[in-house]
Amino acid sequence: MKFKDLREFIRFLEEKGELRRISAPVNRELEITEIADRVIKSGGPALLFENVTGYDTPVLINMYGTHQRMAWALGVDSIDDLVGRIEGLLDLIHGPPKGLMNKLRTLGQLVHLGAFQPKTVNSAPCQELVIQADDVDLYKFPILKCWPLDGGPFVTLPLVITKDPETGIQNYGTYRMQVYDKQTTGMHWQTHKVGTHHYRMSHELGLEKLDVAVALGGDPSTIWTGSAPLPPDMDEMAVAGFLREEGVELVKAKTNDLMVPAQAEIVLEGYVTPGEERDEGPFGDHTGYYSMEDPYPVFHVTCITHRKEPIYPAAIVGRPPMEDFYMGKVTERVFLPLMRMILPEVVDINMPAEGSFTNLVIVSIKKEYPGQGRKVMHGLWGLGLMSLVKTIIVVDHNVDVHNMSEVAWRVTNNIDPAQDFLFAQGPIDDLDIGSSTPKFGSKVGIDATIKTIEEGGRRREWPPDIIMDQAVKDLVDGKWSDYGLS
Repeated sequence: MKFKDLREFIRFLEEKGELRRISAPVNRELEITEIADRVIKSGGPALLFENVTGYDTPVLINMYGTHQRMAWALGVDSIDDLVGRIEGLLDLIHGPPKGLMNKLRTLGQLVHLGAFQPKTVNSAPCQELVIQADDVDLYKFPILKCWPLDGGPFVTLPLVITKDPETGIQNYGTYRMQVYDKQTTGMHWQTHKVGTHHYRMSHELGLEKLDVAVALGGDPSTIWTGSAPLPPDMDEMAVAGFLREEGVELVKAKTNDLMVPAQAEIVLEGYVTPGEERDEGPFGDHTGYYSMEDPYPVFHVTCITHRKEPIYPAAIVGRPPMEDFYMGKVTERVFLPLMRMILPEVVDINMPAEGSFTNLVIVSIKKEYPGQGRKVMHGLWGLGLMSLVKTIIVVDHNVDVHNMSEVAWRVTNNIDPAQDFLFAQGPIDDLDIGSSTPKFGSKVGIDATIKTIEEGGRRREWPPDIIMDQAVKDLVDGKWSDYGLS
């Protein structure tokens, strides 16, 4: 399935009974958040608020808020289907195919992959209306104030576009934006993000400004790619094209050289001045706590383009699980095959909602030698933004990492705390509240695998699990109705 834009996805969800239109008047301050929070946590539908008090623009929220909707958003019925496609692609990249027919088949697949590259167009729906100069007014859109202590309204589902000042490669990221006034916002570029790298480079190179564009809306695959922790040199639009099996249409922005998604609902164009920063926050964040005021760059909006009757897309974060959990779960599944390329012993991984993405990662491994659990911890901490993970738990291959009851049972039984805790220091998430210092702190690895005699001076054999004989289980299965038990 393919969706050209947000509107097609809305129609699809409505046909599936997965979208509700809310015609009752609602307030963009707090009320929409309270409604959406209840619906998300009950596994409810996407919501289209058609009557936001004081605005003509409807608000779409919770479009990604279940595993099924997230899969549909990326063009598949199940995320496992997408993982299979990625594994097939990695097989193509990994080694040369053997035999003439396999070579021809591989060539055809790579040619097909080339069709997923972005496509440049000269006109676009996102530029049906163009607003510039003094007419620019962010307050014309129903930008949400989500939580009581928030410092103001925040744009929460933007696709922020910048260009590497040296290579010219564009990056697309999802960073919250606090609205300060009708023409300026904060730009929450956290320390380890690619947008922050571009900002630092523009400062080091002495540039007067860094061009920025922000796309709101578009097809659901393209919107999602901004949240995916891709390598800096990987084009998010090519990834979106791969997901959609069709290249994303891009159009040149009206007032700078950036390329923006042609099917977006709204595009903000402007710039950030290197060195100009302002306190941003507080903001009710995905950790379930407020992130407090901190200085961040200021985004000056000089032009707004949008469709004639735009839809404003939003997401709320807060105490998990929220919509962003389902977005992040796809990242976990999609990146598992890539992790296995570097750490082949990895069987499965779970980043549970309660861990807020960087607080807890549970990984199962096929263990073959002493110390392998610690090797995997260090390996994960060396993989891009996995370096920010505060707690890594390693279990054996037969443990279901998604069953938290089983994980708790295995961990609490298997660990010798004096031997199996590994403490390290390094970069941490900007939003971490537990560390005594920002951006740098401690982290812990817990090796809950079965230990061999060679590990830590263990002097006794590991006892076997309690498992009933299969013959007895089969016998009881056959006689179950005779026992008179329900």
